[in-house]
Amino acid sequence: MPEIIVKFEEKVIEKFITEKKRVTIGRTPDNDIVLDNRGVSRRHAQIEFGENQAIIIDNESLNGTFVNSRRVNEEILKPEDQITIGKYSLIYHPDLSKTGSPFEMDGTMVLQTKRQRELLKKDSRDKEMMSKAGTSLLLAEMGTEVEQYPIDRDVITIGKSSLSNIKAKGLLISGIQAKISREPDGYWIVNIGKRGKTKVNGQAIDQKLLKNDDIIEVGKSIFRFLENR
Repeated sequence: MPEIIVKFEEKVIEKFITEKKRVTIGRTPDNDIVLDNRGVSRRHAQIEFGENQAIIIDNESLNGTFVNSRRVNEEILKPEDQITIGKYSLIYHPDLSKTGSPFEMDGTMVLQTKRQRELLKKDSRDKEMMSKAGTSLLLAEMGTEVEQYPIDRDVITIGKSSLSNIKAKGLLISGIQAKISREPDGYWIVNIGKRGKTKVNGQAIDQKLLKNDDIIEVGKSIFRFLENR
């Protein structure tokens, strides 16, 4: 059964487990998941569950629905995706067994929080960069030679060797430490060099399906992943 973990200010406030085919999210008590905040519309969004997938749909909300920091209208959810609605974060687990006026017509207040402004600004900036590049990107955060790297082929290698597509820094990393491969279900990062030297969001990995806005560390080089869709 799917599970949705609801967080407010990084604190878990609810674990929602369901067998329903549709789950509604909003401010009013008639929703399945109630988010009591004026930045949340009465019927803000819904998640529809099919046999092998779940889709989140924004109901034309005033303040928007974000998946992994990207504003979406409709999005197929992946395991561990983070949905941001107002001041709340919802973490999606597909299988619990495996792991003019400041008001809208429904009374929703336009958010003026710093977090909301930053999300909207970053979402717009990221989409503009990907539109110009025409492909997914790795953005340089630290310890890199250029500001952005297009993922414009099926396999991109990362390491300290001059033969790597992306040069990373660090004395203890391998010549080719990691690779990013484009597969039917998305982009996978695979550690192919020394163990523990490839991390995603601070956790060492052997391989992992990447999500938009993931932070990748290879040695002392840090990148942010932007997935073009």
